[in-house]
Order: sequence, then structure tokens, then C-alpha cells
Amino acid sequence: MPERNVVTWNAMIGGYFKNGDRESALDVFEKMPITRNSVTWIEMIDGFAKCGDTFKARLFFDKVPLELRTVVTWTVMVDGYNANGELEAAREIFDMMPERNYFVWSSMISGYCKRGNVKEARNFFDRIPVRNLVNWNSLISGYAQNGFCEEALRMYKKMQNEGFEPDEVTITSVLSACAQLGELDIGKEIHYFIKKKRMNANQFVLNALLDMYAKCGDLAQARLIFEGMSHRTSACWNSMILGLAIHGKNKEALEFFKRMEESNEMPDAITFLSLLSACAHGGCVDEGLDVFSKMETYGLVASIKHYGCLVDLLGRTGRLKEALDLIQRMPIKPNDVVWGALLGACRIHLDANMVEQVMQEVGKVDDDMDSGDNSHLVLLSNIYAASDRWEKAEKMRTAMGDVTDKKDISAFNTWNNLHHSCKC
Repeated sequence: MPERNVVTWNAMIGGYFKNGDRESALDVFEKMPITRNSVTWIEMIDGFAKCGDTFKARLFFDKVPLELRTVVTWTVMVDGYNANGELEAAREIFDMMPERNYFVWSSMISGYCKRGNVKEARNFFDRIPVRNLVNWNSLISGYAQNGFCEEALRMYKKMQNEGFEPDEVTITSVLSACAQLGELDIGKEIHYFIKKKRMNANQFVLNALLDMYAKCGDLAQARLIFEGMSHRTSACWNSMILGLAIHGKNKEALEFFKRMEESNEMPDAITFLSLLSACAHGGCVDEGLDVFSKMETYGLVASIKHYGCLVDLLGRTGRLKEALDLIQRMPIKPNDVVWGALLGACRIHLDANMVEQVMQEVGKVDDDMDSGDNSHLVLLSNIYAASDRWEKAEKMRTAMGDVTDKKDISAFNTWNNLHHSCKC
């Protein structure tokens, strides 16, 4: 270029950062022959922060000339810390800000919500002098993502009462809350609102509607939305498969998976978790084993949750030996959920002999007590009591009598009630 101005140099810095080339971005910054403006510094701070290097981002922030340190510069540094989970550092900068814009308030709310501290997020929200829609969306979304769905719906109503009209971001979050609560009626009201306001039903809104109807059990409406979609992501397929699975439509869930494969949409870990759950509840052992084997075909590594579903599937259908063999071959160390699934199956099928084999794997009860792991004692005592092996059951009772934490005392009370009712 015969002439380069500050905008040109800034564009090069931003371009390098977007492509992950920090060294070249830094090189361009240092070679700038003209005076840097506030955007130049913001590009450097934001670029390093998005690369996860908040240390260098802070170094550049501290070097910004006072006359160029705008509210946007402060906001970018706060947001950079929040995006990397460094809330204490973000709050330090936030508290130092001479003035604040709406975005920095939302950044702090989102940061605390991502950590699960919705109480502190609400404190920040209540401190905002003048709120806008972005602030409301940050809080409502945070509540929904952390499972505080009643509060999300409450704030949604309050937002409208204060004169704010929801947008696509609001609707997506509120529909997620409805899906988690099973609030079909409220979900339908929101669907009507979308149609009435002729809101742009983008991919996120359609996915949220589909997920809400599927989880709330209106599978006909969910399928209507699904079939009307011009583009279907893996999230859409997962919502349909999971919805069918949790409402007992196991064969239909497997049929949808076949359609998904034929559509060339790549299934992910959630797809297989939903399918294995469907197979477990439907007792479809062969189909479940086939589904599990396909994970490797798609380059997916089975997690402890996938193994837990498969153990549950084998256990429910009485194939306890196969379930134990699977646990022994697992490349991952089995956790309480996996052992609990097998012990639960032993209880259903009253197989006390298998319990003995499981205990050889888990370890002696005394060892579990020493390590503080007492999660299996109730299941074991129930199995022994149900099979009239009272000496073994009494041993579990004695073990639980030594437990002091509240969770295990509750477990003991459960056992004690069962024990006396069996004796009667």
C-alpha cells in the first residue's frame, strides 16, 4: 500500500489475532510508524485475552496512555478476565472503573453465572443504575443455565412489567427454563408470543422450541417443528432423540438416529448418551450394544456416563455377569454411579452372589469406611435383607452406625426402616 493509516495497522493487528498469530500481531504493533489510537490498544488487550493470555493483556492495559483509556478499554479488560474465569481480577478492574457501560455490568453478571454464583450475579444486576435488555438477558440466561428456572421465569415476567420487550436471546433462555421445568403451558404462551410479534425464528429459537416441546412431552408439536426446519444441527436431532427417549418412545428414538446417520449429520457424545438411555429404559440390549459400538466409528471416546448407561442396560435385563465383565474391561476407573447401577440391578434380581463378586472389586467394607466412601452400604443392606441374609445385612447396619455425616445417617435410616419392615 502506498499509504497506511492507523485504521490499516489496526486491521492487520486484529486479523493476526483472529487467526491466532500473536507474534505477528505484536510485531505489527511494535513497528507502527504512526501514533496509536485507543482502538490499537483495545485490539492488543482483547487479542491476548481471547488467546487466554490475560497476563499480557493486563500488561498492555497498564501501558495505555491515560488520555486513550476509555470506558471501552476498561470493559475489554474486565470481559477478558471474565471470559477466562478470572473473576477476582475482573472485579478488581471493575471496581476501579471511573465510569461503566451496560456491557461491563452484563459481563460481570455472566462471569458469576458461569461460575454458578447466581446470588452474586443478582447482586450486580440490582446495582445497575439504568438497565437495558442486554442486562436482563444476562441474568435470565444465567438463571436458566444454572437450573434456577423458576427464578428465570419470574425475572422474565418482571422484565416485561418494567416495559422491556423480549428478543430472540430472551426467548431462547426462557424456553430452556420451561423445558427444564416441564412447563408446557408457559412454553405454548411463548410460542404464541413469537408468532404474534412475528419474531425472527432463527436457528436458536427453533432449537429452543423443539427442545421445550420434546422435553415437555408434546412430541407431535416437536416433530412438526423438526420436520419444518430447513437446516437441522446435531442439537435438533439430539432434542428429538432425547425427547422420544425420556417419554418411552425407544424404537422411534432409534429410528430417528438412523435418519440422522442418513442425513450425514455427525452425532456427538450427547446423541449416544440419549440413545443408550433409551435402550436402557426399553430393555433393547442388542440395539444398545450396537449403538455403543458405533461411537468408535464416529471417532468418539466413551465417557464414564456412556459406560454407566451400558452397565444399567445390561443390569436391567438381568445380564449381570456381562455388566461386571464390562466394568472390569473399562479403560476408565468406575465411579459410584457405575457400581451403583450394577448393585441396583443386583437388588432387582436378588442376586446376592453377584454382590459378593462386586464387593471383591469395590473392596472390603472396612476399607470403604476408612476412605469415607459409604455410598453402596444402603444398596448392599437392602439386597442382603431381601434375600434373607440377615447376618450380612446386620454387618452393613453396624458399618452405617459408625457413619457421622448427614448423608450417610440418612442412608442408615432408610436401611433401618426396611430392616424392621422385613422383620415384621
